[in-house]
Amino acid sequence: MQPEAQARRLSTVLPHPGELTPGAIREKLVRHHAAAADRGGRGPAGNSRLTATVGVVLLALVAVEGITLVSLGPLLPAHVFVGVLLIPPVLLKLATTGYRMVRYYAGSRQYRLAGPPATLMRMLGPAVVVSTVGLFGSGVAMLALGPSSGWVVTLHKASFVVWIAVTAVHVLGHVLHIPGLASADFRGPRPRRRGSLLRRAAVASALVSGLVLAVAALQYTAPWQAVIG
Repeated sequence: MQPEAQARRLSTVLPHPGELTPGAIREKLVRHHAAAADRGGRGPAGNSRLTATVGVVLLALVAVEGITLVSLGPLLPAHVFVGVLLIPPVLLKLATTGYRMVRYYAGSRQYRLAGPPATLMRMLGPAVVVSTVGLFGSGVAMLALGPSSGWVVTLHKASFVVWIAVTAVHVLGHVLHIPGLASADFRGPRPRRRGSLLRRAAVASALVSGLVLAVAALQYTAPWQAVIG
């Protein structure tokens, strides 16, 4: 950028650009553009909104799934249905958090300025991902292999114990921020934030995909019902 053009731009961003060093000027401009992107719903802000929205959906579905555990025998079809329905939203959540992590460690200025998660959340991240993959992967394997898959049942139970523990801490670490972020794309009669329609469409697509998979998975519950009773 030519000095004259940079000066004109700086005059709209900085009150006294002449008092700053070139490095400080560049940093101020980066922060300015990052803030503008966040106001438009792009970059880290858009990522956070999508992550929070799909997180709310997951919390609601997990609560329903937990109810089915009260009486797993008669509620087994519902347990399988909700469990499979959860898979696409879970994959979307993993994708949004994974994308943010990759952009941050790849050196993206916007994501660097937004900062990393709290230390505890970063430490729990691998355990959340591994236990989630283990829980849902073993659940799908149980449906595919049938009641003879004893080792898969053990893996499913062990994954659930780890998953419920680390996920509870994960949710508590973000619970204060989730409502505001999740509602950001839905406030007012006509949300205008750039990307809001795409984010809502992504969540809706995950739910529709989950519904299709869940209906298809119900046929595999019969062998397990015969065992569980």
